[in-house]
Amino acid sequence: MLAVSHSLSPMISSSTLNFPPKSTVLTKSSFHGLRLPCFNPISSLYSRAQLPSSMVVMAAKRVEELKEIRTKSDEELNEEILQLKGELFMLRLQRSAREDFKPSEFGRMRKRIARMLTVKREREIEQGIGKRQSRKLDKQWKKSIVVKPPPSVLKKLQENTAEEADKSS
Repeated sequence: MLAVSHSLSPMISSSTLNFPPKSTVLTKSSFHGLRLPCFNPISSLYSRAQLPSSMVVMAAKRVEELKEIRTKSDEELNEEILQLKGELFMLRLQRSAREDFKPSEFGRMRKRIARMLTVKREREIEQGIGKRQSRKLDKQWKKSIVVKPPPSVLKKLQENTAEEADKSS
């Protein structure tokens, strides 16, 4: 197999080295036996066929949410997108101020916003509005937005005014 001369020569020629042939299917293991690649198609099909019940429930909720979003008008969609973006901003502020918040809310809100924007774009495609024109309309819409506090801030303001009214009376 490996034929090297016993002299202390610094150079080993490639003609004196013999390497064993490489096998792609069967490989030798350290146990002096053959290791066969393990593939069981029946078990792989069985594991893919059964989905966990939580995934089925999440998919059903997603379908229900999309049905709900599609029933809304364009104005309602725009209003809710603004509210969710405001809530997302408030969550970022809470995170930066190290206040208590639910990290899962970030993903939930971003996904809901994305679903609404997708439905909005689907409607534009149905009307025959191209991508370039859609971006122009989006810029115009963003410029026309009147900044309002998100619903969570409005709720806190109402609670504070109610407490002040109770204290004064």
